[in-house]
Amino acid sequence: MAAALLGDPQILVLDEPVNGLDPEGIRWIRTFLRERAESGNTVLLSSHLIGELAETVDDVVIIKHGTIVADGTLDEVIGNHSTLEKAFFARTSEHAGDVV
Repeated sequence: MAAALLGDPQILVLDEPVNGLDPEGIRWIRTFLRERAESGNTVLLSSHLIGELAETVDDVVIIKHGTIVADGTLDEVIGNHSTLEKAFFARTSEHAGDVV
C-alpha cells in the first residue's frame, strides 16, 4: 500500500485492503481511508467483505455479472434490508426477487 501513496494521489483504488490484516491493522486502515475521504480525496474499494465495507464506505455500487444492480449512498442501497449483506444478496442471488 505504501507504493500506492507515493506522490499523495487524490484517488486511491484498493482491492481487498483489509485482507489478511489483524484487528489493529483493520482499525488503522479504516481510520486512514476515512481521513483520506474526509480531506477531499476519492477512495474506491473493492471487497468481498461486505460487513467491513458497511463499516467503512459512504457510497456503494453492487455489480452482478458485469451489470450494476444497485448504487447510491450506503443507506439508499441498504433500503428496507437490515444490513448491507442482506441488500447485496437480495440483488445478486438467483432468487433476487425473493425476500432475504
